[in-house]
Amino acid sequence: MNRQGAAPYEPLTPRLALGLAAPHTWPASVLPVLLGGVLAWVRDGEWNFVLFYCSLAAAVLMQSAVNTLNDYCDFVKETDRLDNSADPEDAVLIYHRLNPRQVCGLGFAFLAAAALPGLWVVYQRGVAPLVIGLLGGAVIVAYSFGKLPISYLPLGELVSGVVMGGLIPLAVYDALTGCLCPQVLWSASPLILGIALIMFSNNLCDIERDLPAGRRTLPCLLGRPRALALYRGLLVLMPVLVSLLAL
Repeated sequence: MNRQGAAPYEPLTPRLALGLAAPHTWPASVLPVLLGGVLAWVRDGEWNFVLFYCSLAAAVLMQSAVNTLNDYCDFVKETDRLDNSADPEDAVLIYHRLNPRQVCGLGFAFLAAAALPGLWVVYQRGVAPLVIGLLGGAVIVAYSFGKLPISYLPLGELVSGVVMGGLIPLAVYDALTGCLCPQVLWSASPLILGIALIMFSNNLCDIERDLPAGRRTLPCLLGRPRALALYRGLLVLMPVLVSLLAL
């Protein structure tokens, strides 16, 4: 029982835990790992299956932690409610009576699990992947927690794009080659922009829900007409970046 006289919480089953991890968002972490692996193979001819799959597992588990902790914080702050969350698969805490503490614990368990394969990469390749991993973990916590979480500021697009689209390929490239190469960030620029646009489109759809909750995302600050104009302009920039890289 969650409190005297209240209905009992539902058990946090593997199916619900997977729903909180939100597998439909995993491509945003899988693609940067693939890019880092491809660059290591094409530029240096380096490949290590164990290190590659350790990097992949760490990235997916960190993405799962982001999704779970963000859902927990939105539920606790009552940003997500039944009247503004139409998709049961995208609002597990709203449509299932789960213990919020267990959900928060699950989010940090995902983060701890991500450290396990990450530690093997660090053991093999040294401090650079560790620094990038610690930075990613700090961003995950800062994204949802605190008085001014990143998800409530007009920085979410920039932070998610740079961390996921840029730092993950950089870390994977270093893990496979032993070389921290800043040029990887330029090669990853279309992916940085693409992941930022994913966040931008989500925030664009959620303007009406975010404003009453006190969120000041970039679309909230710009307003829908100007945000749509910027979004379309950035979509045009994507093939331009790809063409420059090809040249």
